Amino acid sequence: MAIKKLNISLFGSCVVRVDGPEGVEVNGAKHRALFALLATAPLGRRTRSYLQRTLWGSSCYDGGRQNLRRALSDLRSLLGADFDRFIKCTNSDVELDLSLINFLGAPGAGAFMEGIGIRDRGFEEWVASMRADESQIAALYRTTPRTELGRPLPRITALPFQRVMGGEDLNVLGDWLAEEVCRSLSRSNLLSVISHLSSRALAARTTDTLDVRRELDVDYFVTGSIRDMGGRIIVDMDFVDARDGSILWTRQIAGPQSNFWEQLTTGLDGVVRAIGRSIADEAIAYVNDRPLPELEDHHLVIGGVSLMHRPTFRDFAKSRTLLEEAVSRAPMVAETHAWLAKWYVLSVFNGWTTDKQGDTQKALDASSRALDINPDSSFSLVIDGFAHNNLMQRMDVASQRYDTAIDINPNESLSWLLRGALLAFQDEGKDAIAAAEQARGLSPIDPFGYYYDSLSSTAYLAAENYERALELADKSLAFNDRHLSTLRAKIIALHFLDRGDEARTAATDLMRRQPGFRLNDYAKAHPSSGRALGQRAVTALKAAGVP
Repeated sequence: MAIKKLNISLFGSCVVRVDGPEGVEVNGAKHRALFALLATAPLGRRTRSYLQRTLWGSSCYDGGRQNLRRALSDLRSLLGADFDRFIKCTNSDVELDLSLINFLGAPGAGAFMEGIGIRDRGFEEWVASMRADESQIAALYRTTPRTELGRPLPRITALPFQRVMGGEDLNVLGDWLAEEVCRSLSRSNLLSVISHLSSRALAARTTDTLDVRRELDVDYFVTGSIRDMGGRIIVDMDFVDARDGSILWTRQIAGPQSNFWEQLTTGLDGVVRAIGRSIADEAIAYVNDRPLPELEDHHLVIGGVSLMHRPTFRDFAKSRTLLEEAVSRAPMVAETHAWLAKWYVLSVFNGWTTDKQGDTQKALDASSRALDINPDSSFSLVIDGFAHNNLMQRMDVASQRYDTAIDINPNESLSWLLRGALLAFQDEGKDAIAAAEQARGLSPIDPFGYYYDSLSSTAYLAAENYERALELADKSLAFNDRHLSTLRAKIIALHFLDRGDEARTAATDLMRRQPGFRLNDYAKAHPSSGRALGQRAVTALKAAGVP
């Protein structure tokens, strides 16, 4: 049975009512004001003397005390048994259970406590102080769980590039460029991309930053110009933070008209990669110096996912806090549950957990919840397969999940990547490489390229292409040297390249980072156990000195 909550609107007309079809609404002005005072208090608690002074300051002390007692009695009669669930009273304090509160509306949707009609001086001064700095309670709205789908991902679009000099054909090229940027960005599981058609319609009227943010409701956008300078095509691009109009970076793509398409393909790839890195870096910087309640929803997800893939355990641990908060705020968004499931999978698989059984179950529970919410979410299918493959050694389930994800969304890069890893574990080296390279081509904006390099290294190990496997492992470790499966891939490649001394050095590093690692446990738990790849891995690790 769902727990009833108290819905409170503080901006515009103040509303206080119990949710549900038969929910009771509180109508008295001072009764609603009493809830507003409690809802905005630290921990939901105010002293009786403060409430008396603020709401009935014109009365004498005894009169104020009587009025507060009468107001609480009226609310008890109105709310019945729900009163004791929402409100706790002592001789000195009155406390509202904030975990049972949903804040409706949002700052800016009308004046704070508009039209409440209470003329007591203490209350008027309190309202004036809140209106002077609404940010002091804005966090309340960001911590309220969303009953709708919510908006946990940053929204972005690209405006058509404006022709500055040159023929009319540049208008077509500028429009196509914006469309191609949107198409590439839409492949990411970390961005919500607004249709190019919407940005085209808006750009026909205005390119003002405030108009773009207001009408498209985006956090970032790409804009720029295109011109022909004596047979040389030049495209200038700006990546803009829509909140304040600041330019985060600029890029230029230029080349002779004769081979401009070649320059364009390479240049666009660099642009969309830079967008992914910028958003991830900005999110990490933003979450590092702000308390959890002040973080916007999309910073929770981007920050959580970014920190999950950082090299330090401290960052990895903090990412769970952010993702758990994202799930609590948007409980009906499948992808947030899926990201949290991936966190638990990595925690178990990399040996960072102190409760392997418990975290394994949490990973499976989170991925199952994601699929309960949206069975057709390709990303959630991928993560559920990832969990079954790496934690339960159920390669049959994983294979089915990856195939279904690709059927739903052929551009789901992570499904291709994990499918490649699965094929590698099954000794299908050639097909594993094909899937991994497909994943790398479909993920131009993924800011966690080290992970793609790591699993691609495994694909090349399965094909016994040890030079390429070592190259990719080193590239991955240069960004994240704490990803232990990559370090193991490096040891295997070095061993079969007859570079034994280097393999032993890498093995020493592995044991320093994971002193509890044992070959017997690895052989039993790894998905490739019993396959040729698994046997070669055990041979190489043992030869390098791993116990």
